[in-house]
Amino acid sequence: MAKTKIQGTGTAIITPFKKNGAVDENALRKLVDWQIKNKVEFLVPCGSTGESATMTRGERRAVIEIVLDQTNGRVPIVAGTGTNSTTDSIHMTKDAKQIGVDTVLLVGPYYNKPTQEGFFQHFKTIAEECDVKVVLYNVPGRTGSNILPETTLRLAEEVKNVIAIKEASNNLEQIMQIIQHRPKDFAVLSGEDSLTLPIIASGGDGVISVVSNEVPKEFSDMVRFALQGNMQKAQDMHYKLFQLMKANFIESNPIPVKAALFMMGMIEENYRLPLVKMGKNNKDKFKKVLKDLKLIR
Repeated sequence: MAKTKIQGTGTAIITPFKKNGAVDENALRKLVDWQIKNKVEFLVPCGSTGESATMTRGERRAVIEIVLDQTNGRVPIVAGTGTNSTTDSIHMTKDAKQIGVDTVLLVGPYYNKPTQEGFFQHFKTIAEECDVKVVLYNVPGRTGSNILPETTLRLAEEVKNVIAIKEASNNLEQIMQIIQHRPKDFAVLSGEDSLTLPIIASGGDGVISVVSNEVPKEFSDMVRFALQGNMQKAQDMHYKLFQLMKANFIESNPIPVKAALFMMGMIEENYRLPLVKMGKNNKDKFKKVLKDLKLIR
């Protein structure tokens, strides 16, 4: 399978729920249309922002199917199919492949804390078992362990359908090491909105974003300016959105971003336990950031 360079802004799209806990299909379809209308390059359902860890295999398959159907080929999708079990990840990835997905996002196994060889064998096994393109996802703050650059580069070199990494280690030196030594057709995507500009300036290819749920046009414009080398415009937009990027993590993601979309009138504000609504003090601070950007009144 030939590698295809993935670039630009991919939204790690939230999963809207109804009060009874069911996936809100109508709201999800509207969010997909809104994202595409506002020019994001691709969509990422069932990532961390989509609360995939608390969804059943059937629900994840259904969400991916809804997003794929509503997208209808207008933009690519990269479906989150990773778990902390290699076997379960293979089942999820095969589900996604069966409904028409050709690219998946595989998070580093959480809780298990594998060795670097364990990471390598986990991703290699899934990639070889499933005929899809694979985007690795390194997020040590959530998983408890870090995929080292040597392991990422080994996967990029040795496993033909590993095409990219979403890097959310917050370690710019580590990310630059991957960028410097990667194969030319291997993409490096920021996994932290606030580090997207410096990562692109260092040679990165884009982002899988939280903030683009709220400001898809503005943030994807910023990324495009940066990729085109127009750093002054990109920098201006980066700092305009910087407080929102930070505020989105005032409590655990996706609590703030779902609160924002609720206040913007786009979804009901429902979460899966153990996530709950934002506390009042944080909500007041968060509202001010949204009002300053004129996202709410």
